Amino acid sequence: MLSFFWLRCLLKMVKGNIVVPEDILSFCCNGLQGSTSPQCTQDTGEQQEEAAGAMGGHNPTEVQMSQLVLPCHSNQHGELSAGQLLKWIDTAACLSAERHAGCPCVTASMDDIYFEHTISVGQVVNIKAKVNRAFNSSMEVKLKPLIPQTEEEKIEHSIAAERRRMRLVHKDTLKDLLTRSTSNTEMETRDGSVVVPAEKTRVESVELVLPPHANHQGNTFGGQIMAWMENVATIAASRLCHAHPTLRAIEMFHFRGPSQVGDRLVLKAIVNNAFKNSMEVGVCTEAYDQEMSVSRRHINSAFMTFVVLDEEGQPRTLPMVVPQPGDGERRYREASARKKIRLDRKYVVSCKQTEVPLSVPWDQSNKVYLSYNNVSALKTLVAKANWVLAREKEKVQIYTLEEDKFLSFRIEMLVHISASQAFSLLSDLRRRHEWDSHYESAELVQQVDEDDAIYHVLSQTLSCENKPQDFVILASRRKPCSRGDPYVVAFRSVTLPTHPASTTYTRGETLCSGFCVWPESEEMSKVAYYNQATPGYLNYVTTNVVGLSSNFCATFEACEKFLLKNKDDLIARLQDL
Repeated sequence: MLSFFWLRCLLKMVKGNIVVPEDILSFCCNGLQGSTSPQCTQDTGEQQEEAAGAMGGHNPTEVQMSQLVLPCHSNQHGELSAGQLLKWIDTAACLSAERHAGCPCVTASMDDIYFEHTISVGQVVNIKAKVNRAFNSSMEVKLKPLIPQTEEEKIEHSIAAERRRMRLVHKDTLKDLLTRSTSNTEMETRDGSVVVPAEKTRVESVELVLPPHANHQGNTFGGQIMAWMENVATIAASRLCHAHPTLRAIEMFHFRGPSQVGDRLVLKAIVNNAFKNSMEVGVCTEAYDQEMSVSRRHINSAFMTFVVLDEEGQPRTLPMVVPQPGDGERRYREASARKKIRLDRKYVVSCKQTEVPLSVPWDQSNKVYLSYNNVSALKTLVAKANWVLAREKEKVQIYTLEEDKFLSFRIEMLVHISASQAFSLLSDLRRRHEWDSHYESAELVQQVDEDDAIYHVLSQTLSCENKPQDFVILASRRKPCSRGDPYVVAFRSVTLPTHPASTTYTRGETLCSGFCVWPESEEMSKVAYYNQATPGYLNYVTTNVVGLSSNFCATFEACEKFLLKNKDDLIARLQDL
């Protein structure tokens, strides 16, 4: 019986203030003991609210840790080892998790980590951890929902559900990509490169879990296991390149089960694939509880990306790897697929919004991350704190948000319709022309899955070239993850090879827009439309905001009539199913 929740760790290095990328950790609290009752956690939640009020909105789960990097923490080059850093991250995050849960916690998983800079002996590492959101999947320990206080915390809380969703479908994304790719292992050709059999990089090591390696419950620290895994992975990487490798990225740690004091942990690592300037090392951990034990428990697996830097700090060209037939070839192909997914994810998810082109190419391999980016961008916009009421006409309210590079607007009103009905009707762009005069038609190009669809939209609005506009739009819909969350329908532009821009239309783009629907009661909902205006749309937006046009209000009133007119038909169709 486990309850899961997410934390964010932000690391900052003193002496130059170099920021190491944020990473997200998932923790679970063990609720099998009678002492960790719901009442225990409930009291903690009430104390959290009181503490937050007393501290002026300060997050009571926040933990800050400062560590001086000593020689015992470093490698032979005087740089902080990645394994030691992971141990510190895990410790800080665990302390934060236990503050919220009110009972012992263990690490369940850790999202991707990207190492951008090295940290040297004598420098100070500041680590800050706090709970983003609690996901309750337990029948014994009920975690009280986290109450975000600041704008930053509200944004993190809002998009935590999207990160969780992305993790859950990661395996399916990898499987789908491998299914659509050729089954033959195609070896890369590299002029003058040494060829190394993958088996020559294999490493196996055994560690005995002692009390200093475990927490107060006797479970091995997740950070300690990650440090041991990083150590054997580094050895495997060095056997390929015969030099000191530098860890650049770790792909999602997922702990499948705990280990305790007295367990023997078997750590295995091998280079799965070597690309021109980087290599992927696969590493797994198994546990057994006595020396002659035959059965071993799979504790954890991870994939680590290494590079080898030359004297100028640039990645060197690496030898090629020849995989063993069978499992070796499978790992070789999967490493290539993971590299593509990693590049897609880092490009779509990690980039700042202003650095991402408006229309990102869509394909099967990046569909999960585009969907994540689509929904999280809208949720981020919704959670902004500085919205200002600019205009009000009867039941329609128009708000604006002015930022450095963007002018965003929000239109909202109360409608006598259930939130689920409004969500269903607004999700289908093919019906938008029934209430939005800007839409001429919307063709469903591809139903990606239950929650995502791609449409080709034709607009009646003329561009500056005096031609009608068209759009290729990804629509991503989400039902509420927990009480208080809205129904979400997010839109963003994508590009498809099957629908290139044509001379007949001016290709338009939308960066971030969509609907959020909050239930006010069983028969009443607050419907809000958000749009982060692109430059070509600004004149139209500002004209409506200042009251020189009533088009926004008229369109939204037409939307209300559409919802009221069709809700009964929708109920009838659902009853017929």
